[in-house]
Amino acid sequence: MSTAESAADTAPAPAGVVFAAIDIGASSGRVMLGRVSPAGVALETVHRFPNGVVEIDGGLRWNFDALYAEVLAGLKAAATVAAVQGETIASIGIDTWAVDYGLVNKAGKLVAQPHSYRDDRSRAAVAPVHAKLDPARLYQTTGLQFLQFNTIYQLATEQDLAGLQALLIPDLIAFRLTGVRRTEATNASTTGLFDAMAGEWATEFFTALGLRKDLFPPLIQPGEAYGGLLPEVAAAVDLSRETRVVAVGSHDTASAVAAVPATPDNGGDSFAYISSGTWSLVGLELKHPVLTEASREANFTNERGVDGTIRYLRNVGGLWLLSECQRTWAGEGFQPDLPALLAAAAALPAGGPQINADDPYFIAPDNMPERIRAAVRRTGDLLPNDPAAITRCIMDSLATGYAKTITVAERLAGRRVDVVHVVGGGSQNRLLCQLTANATGRPVVAGPVEATAMGNVLVQARAAGAAAGGLAQLRSIIAAGASLGRFEPLDLTLNAARN
Repeated sequence: MSTAESAADTAPAPAGVVFAAIDIGASSGRVMLGRVSPAGVALETVHRFPNGVVEIDGGLRWNFDALYAEVLAGLKAAATVAAVQGETIASIGIDTWAVDYGLVNKAGKLVAQPHSYRDDRSRAAVAPVHAKLDPARLYQTTGLQFLQFNTIYQLATEQDLAGLQALLIPDLIAFRLTGVRRTEATNASTTGLFDAMAGEWATEFFTALGLRKDLFPPLIQPGEAYGGLLPEVAAAVDLSRETRVVAVGSHDTASAVAAVPATPDNGGDSFAYISSGTWSLVGLELKHPVLTEASREANFTNERGVDGTIRYLRNVGGLWLLSECQRTWAGEGFQPDLPALLAAAAALPAGGPQINADDPYFIAPDNMPERIRAAVRRTGDLLPNDPAAITRCIMDSLATGYAKTITVAERLAGRRVDVVHVVGGGSQNRLLCQLTANATGRPVVAGPVEATAMGNVLVQARAAGAAAGGLAQLRSIIAAGASLGRFEPLDLTLNAARN
């Protein structure tokens, strides 16, 4: 019986039950309370905290200890808010970015702060891995887009894994909360060690690379429970030991896509999605992976989604470009108001210079305005050292990248896209949404902003019996309560990607 079917047969959850969503991105995190009803998902942020890479021991790493302390602070705040309102937190769900992991020993101790995917250490491991596992063979099994920071390459840089186990970041948080070691499947699919067809670990790859087959804990599916809180954790956050930590789409994009409000009025099954934030994840939702050589050459990925779906997508850079520009400008004493900056960018004429927004050149943090101008110069064009012009270049480049990616995805998957859904922080960027509609020649439906947290909460709610059905039913709940924008293409002749 599927998770959706079993959840549909569960008795309704009692009144006053709420769900805690731990939602952490590469630049910030938050803990939210989610309340689910036929009218939609209501979210309340109870704790926000910064996140970011730090230089530790000569590399770019995540300060996991500080991150976990913020998680505990957020759960305690959630418990306080729920108690004041006479509510019970039924469960906790965790989603973060993908591919990164922490190494723990047999005693459960984290042996070092986890490396960040933005660290360049894995670049040198790509060739040795490919010498043992041909890239074509890797893709035929995993369906995973080649990115030099995929987990498989990061692991190849480790010197000694004897007696250690790798826990992906959301699973590491769940382990600290419950004492249970598991690997959630949507995130496992980003490692390069996961069989896309079988939905299991590709154990032959572990053997080929000299890795133990139990390097990662057993798989857990969205909707299944890791377990209850450890006694000391429950006491620290003022929650019952019976409060369950439930696996959701722990890769944040999996949770975001689960909350795409694709109803019959908003594209139905014929939709593309753009999860727009630090990264832009652009693609289609499929029932089966696309493992062809053409798909590999186009560098599309097949990642697991909620309910065994396939997120067929590409990374196309993201608003990291703009946030890094803002950081550089602030360091120079210029802190433009973002709405005013976007308005100034929108006032500039179309047809300005563009960059390849997903070029690895832009991954690492460093004077982004100058790097963008340098990339434009390499194309033979010039970009003024003006924040509005640089912002417009970023927006145009992202929209063009989205359009090209969607067009290629349609061809490779044999699917037609009628509507483009933009979810996440980028759905608030009216300029980006309008330029995307223009570039794709399709209507853009923008929202919800908090798609990741909503998808997180809905999977928990279904596990508790507070929601029922498959993804279509969950999405109808999102659509019922979300405030959505719609952007029509202003000029189809701008749609160069389809001509």
